[in-house]
Amino acid sequence: MLKHQLILIYRNLRKDKSTFLINLIGLSTGLASVLMIFLWVNDELQIDKGYATDSQLYQVLENVDQAGGMITRETTAGPTAQGLKDDFPEVEYAVTTFSNNINSSILSVEDQDIAARKLYASADFFKLFPYKITQGNKEEIKSDPNTIVISESLAVKLFGSSENAVGKMVEWDHEKNLAVAGVFEDVPSTASMKFDFVMSFEDFWTENEWVQSWGNTAPTTFVLLREGTNVDEFNAKIKDYVKTKTEGNVTHRSQFVAKYSDRYLHGTYENGIQSGGRISYVKLFSIIAIFILVIACINFMNLSTAKASKRIKEVGIKKAVGARRGELIVQYLGESTMMAFLSLLLGLLLVVLLLPQFNSITEKQLSLDFSPVLMTAILAIVLVTGLIAGSYPALHLSGFSPSTVLKGKISSVAGELWIRKGLVVFQFALSVILIVSVWVVYLQIEYIQTENLGYEKDNVLLINKIGELGDTDKMEAFISELKAVPGVVAATSSGHDMTGHNGGTYGIQWPGKDPNDKTEFERMAVNYGMIEMMGIQMKEGRVFSDEFGTESEKIIFNEAAIEFMGIEDPIGKVINLWGEDKEIIGVTEDFHFDSFHEVVKPLFFYYNPGATNLVAAKINAGDEIETIKNIEALHSKFNPGFSLGYRFLDEDYQALYVAEKRVATLSKYFATIAILISCLGLFGLATFTVERRAKEIGIRKVLGASELKIVSILSGDFTKMVMVAILIALPLSFFIAQEWLASFAFKIGLKWWFFIGAGALTMLIALLTVSFHSIKAALMNPVNSLKSE
Repeated sequence: MLKHQLILIYRNLRKDKSTFLINLIGLSTGLASVLMIFLWVNDELQIDKGYATDSQLYQVLENVDQAGGMITRETTAGPTAQGLKDDFPEVEYAVTTFSNNINSSILSVEDQDIAARKLYASADFFKLFPYKITQGNKEEIKSDPNTIVISESLAVKLFGSSENAVGKMVEWDHEKNLAVAGVFEDVPSTASMKFDFVMSFEDFWTENEWVQSWGNTAPTTFVLLREGTNVDEFNAKIKDYVKTKTEGNVTHRSQFVAKYSDRYLHGTYENGIQSGGRISYVKLFSIIAIFILVIACINFMNLSTAKASKRIKEVGIKKAVGARRGELIVQYLGESTMMAFLSLLLGLLLVVLLLPQFNSITEKQLSLDFSPVLMTAILAIVLVTGLIAGSYPALHLSGFSPSTVLKGKISSVAGELWIRKGLVVFQFALSVILIVSVWVVYLQIEYIQTENLGYEKDNVLLINKIGELGDTDKMEAFISELKAVPGVVAATSSGHDMTGHNGGTYGIQWPGKDPNDKTEFERMAVNYGMIEMMGIQMKEGRVFSDEFGTESEKIIFNEAAIEFMGIEDPIGKVINLWGEDKEIIGVTEDFHFDSFHEVVKPLFFYYNPGATNLVAAKINAGDEIETIKNIEALHSKFNPGFSLGYRFLDEDYQALYVAEKRVATLSKYFATIAILISCLGLFGLATFTVERRAKEIGIRKVLGASELKIVSILSGDFTKMVMVAILIALPLSFFIAQEWLASFAFKIGLKWWFFIGAGALTMLIALLTVSFHSIKAALMNPVNSLKSE
């Protein structure tokens, strides 16, 4: 019986080759898209989930009251971890970490220098984050002072092998010798915290007095809560912990813990309440995958139902000889499932071919590893696809009455036509929504990349201030000679990389300030020439200049700061910063030192070369390679033993929007696929329509109908369906676009022509798809179609 059914399925699929190919291409393309999205979504869902301590591992966060509303930050005070462990029995272990992402470190063995990512961590780090220790005693590794724990790949780079590394000496930044205390497996791609080696946080603690204060924040704190701890009750207990530790002096910061593995996907907070994060993109692409699969299934359903007239006699004969309806349903569902499996094979081939490019776009290392999870997902997708795609045709065809069929009285019923039209409307509505969404995302990204930031980011080289450059006098000498390097337009140093929050303070006082206000001002330590080199415009006053003698008692604010403080005629006015009086000598126009997601916050510049940590050089466009070679030569002169660590400012700026750019690129590809699959189905329906109305077309031509009239008649029904789809989709598109743009403080306006243009594009694509068959039918010789009758 099964063999008989399989033979019938094979024969029926082979009988109508055009429909078979359209369904095969549509379903395989749809399945390939769904599989790639599944791989990406599954990888996103696994980020930070692989730790054995996952259920008990939490990160300490702080809600900070500001004049503009509450903000949530990951940074905490240096003593937080030890304090929580000492004062709260719910805390089994607590760890403090600090990572300066601005500069990388140099590890040296003999004459070999290796750039690597550093992480300061306190004792018990490897108990909270249990990476496998391949060398050294895990229980004895406590990140002691003057020791280092390195990854396996770093061990290979330093010593040529990851074996027998424990006990060997490594020089850090040509300043300190550290003993290798252990080697751990490389941080996996599914971990959001990236580092190559771990140094003792105690070293950082003793060398930086500010980190010992409860009033300052910069490190991050993690806790391992004991089993059975009620997290809500624990959060209530630690809410005012900072206030208690500062004897009531710090009242604007409140602490709470959030599960560490949830932070990657759910990292956005509004007014202290979790409100989203990367999970929105996971949901978005999951919905897109469903859209694409549904569109592909609709094509199958429409074409199978449309071709029903060719199979009604088969149904009638089978029923007349005793076939039950259930057997027919199984047969037709078997056909759709077989088609889904064939499409899967082609889809898997497409995934194999396209996965390298997909990995390049998503910056992941996805692979078809055919794990139990992946195999289960693939089988589930295929079965669901087969059942959905074949459900309506199976129920529709199997429901025919044998007597009616054999008498030849079957005709298209209104219900069938409306369902078919409704499915076409639905899939094109989805296509319009995708077109509008892609268009809006593209325009917003273009706006971000082309809008005037208030400073000039292009051709600015940021050089890591390490080694000998850490000495202020030597840094000044380096900058002086750097200005003379051919191709260098200007050079200076800065404590801010212009791409996000680098450091702030509320330790600023001005006449009329509310004593309870703890609004944080972004601080930017600069050297002479920084403001001018970056092209930041002065609204009033002047910049820092050595022509005026010492400038350490002067300060420059941005417009947002002056407006917030309510200071009129600010030039010459005096404010107090960290207990010292500072004279306001200038006000800059507002510029975007943070992402476009954020409003421009209050900011001040203060002259302090010793507090800068980046050397910045503006270089001529077109001469970058030669100029950098010359800078490397100068750098080796001032900083022997250190390779030149640099990056371009515009690359850092682009990194702020990597998620949005990824969404824009992927959406563009998947929207195109969805539209092509929709048009493929429309092409198949147009083919069927022309075949079914061949005699009608012949009679009309004999009676004098023009080719244009024939094209108009054949295209009319499809045009109406697409128009209805557009009218349904446009308001939904507006709502979706508005919701996405809401996350940006600075954004494009939604213009009416975005939506009209998307509708017009969809209509044009549909008409071009249908017109091929319409024009072909209009030009057909009527004698041929009438002779066949």
